[in-house]
Amino acid sequence: MSTDQQGATPELVALRQEMLSYDSCLISDACERLGLNPGLTGIERRSTQKRTFGPVVTVRLVTHDGTVAKRHLGSAAVDAAVPGDVIVIEHLSRADCAGWGGLLSTAAKAKGVAGIVIDGLARDIDESEDLGMPVYARGVTPVTARNRVSEVSTNEPVTIGGIKVSPGDYVLADGSGVAFIPRDRLVDVVDTARKLIAAENGIRAMLERGIPISVAMNETYETLLGTAKK
Repeated sequence: MSTDQQGATPELVALRQEMLSYDSCLISDACERLGLNPGLTGIERRSTQKRTFGPVVTVRLVTHDGTVAKRHLGSAAVDAAVPGDVIVIEHLSRADCAGWGGLLSTAAKAKGVAGIVIDGLARDIDESEDLGMPVYARGVTPVTARNRVSEVSTNEPVTIGGIKVSPGDYVLADGSGVAFIPRDRLVDVVDTARKLIAAENGIRAMLERGIPISVAMNETYETLLGTAKK
């Protein structure tokens, strides 16, 4: 599903606007309440202050095998992306080089990509900042990927933070972290998020009326996600 403002149905545009009004904490809670994977820790926003949401286009990188690539890693994903997509990259084989850079951000910006999420390092963060391209990564480095890692798949399942992510799944990322939503559970997650935010807003209203937080955040709040997690 594309969340492009041009050509998208009003329902899709409204969905994107709604999801961008939520944060990764709320979506993590909604997923957890449904028995899905909660949000991820450690993949942080490295450029812009923008929240991003959209269906994912996936990339998997591995240690370079010495073969000269016919195209740069990530470029096929940019070509395949439509406006509103988020490119998600598994970059686990090496921790000494980037798996995303500035020229890729430039191309992604031109395609209308909503953001980049990489389980690994990125570089050219200042350039991505100038472009207004949100990049979420485990860290940053100036070291190039060339002759260090290679792309082995585009738009096939990847593993991000130990979670299996498939093309067409959804991701919401912001300053608190990253939360993935299986595409066949999107409706359930959105419905649950609406219920949770309504409960939270009820607590906020109580606090504004001067009710002590120890009263407002009582056992009802403690059980919003179901049984205790171990």
